[in-house]
Order: sequence, then structure tokens, then C-alpha cells
Amino acid sequence: MFLIVIVIAFGVMMWWQSRKAKQQRSEMQDFRANLAPGTMVATIGGVIGKVVSVDTKYEEIVIDSEGSLLRFKFAAVNKTYERPAFIDDDDVDENGNPVDAQDDGIDGADDADAPAKLASSDTSTADEAAQQPYEQTPDAAVSSTGNNGNDEVPAKA
Repeated sequence: MFLIVIVIAFGVMMWWQSRKAKQQRSEMQDFRANLAPGTMVATIGGVIGKVVSVDTKYEEIVIDSEGSLLRFKFAAVNKTYERPAFIDDDDVDENGNPVDAQDDGIDGADDADAPAKLASSDTSTADEAAQQPYEQTPDAAVSSTGNNGNDEVPAKA
């Protein structure tokens, strides 16, 4: 009797899993069938781009990712992409609550001076610097010997 209950429970679990997998498969087929140029998508490999063209005959999709045209199979595209909202650490207090835009964190400061102080602390230069590629100067480069560019072989004692 106990064995029959186990077999029935196992059969119900297998049926439930196959039903769930079938629903997910049909949702993914509907998603891929409704892809249109201009849709932002992400691939299973993490490539994010905008759909340029869809070829249903060969099940291929062309994605423009920052100026590079890339061709993928339908199976590689798994979801639409929305850039997540970003909140800078300077815009929240230590508890995660939003900081008032007029509050510059200096006690006793006039509210009339606050816009001038906010404008003087320009964070756009830090943002622009973060967007620039990293270039290492030859003086700071570490050679393959690990001696910071000094290729002299140390004398043996």
C-alpha cells in the first residue's frame, strides 16, 4: 500500500513538472515570435542590444550592441532588457532614505548658498573620468620580470 502511494506521488510530481516546463517553453516561443526591430534584448551570454532584424526562416536575430551588429540564434535571446534605475550613494543617507537636494550635509550653511556650493562640487568630472578608457603610462607599467620596468638581473651573492 505504501509503495503505491509513493509511485502515485512520484507520478503527480513528474506530471506537474512537465506541465510547468511546457508553459515556460510556450511563453518563450511567444516571446521570440513577437520580437520586433527596436526591442532591447539580452542574450544568455549577457550581450545587451537592440534588435535590428529577425529572420524566422533560419531562426536568427541580428542585434546592434553599441554599434556592433551581432547575429544570434533565437535560442540565445532569453529576455527583454530594461536598464535598472541607479541611485548614487551621495543621494541617500546611511539608512537608504533619499537626501533632500537642498541639503548639502554642512551644518549651519545658508539655504541661499546651497545651490552655489552644490554647483561648485561638480561630480560630472568624476563621471566623465569613469567613462574614459584606462591608459597606463609606461613608467607605471610592470614588466614581465616584476621589477617595475627595471630589467636588470640582480647579482648573485
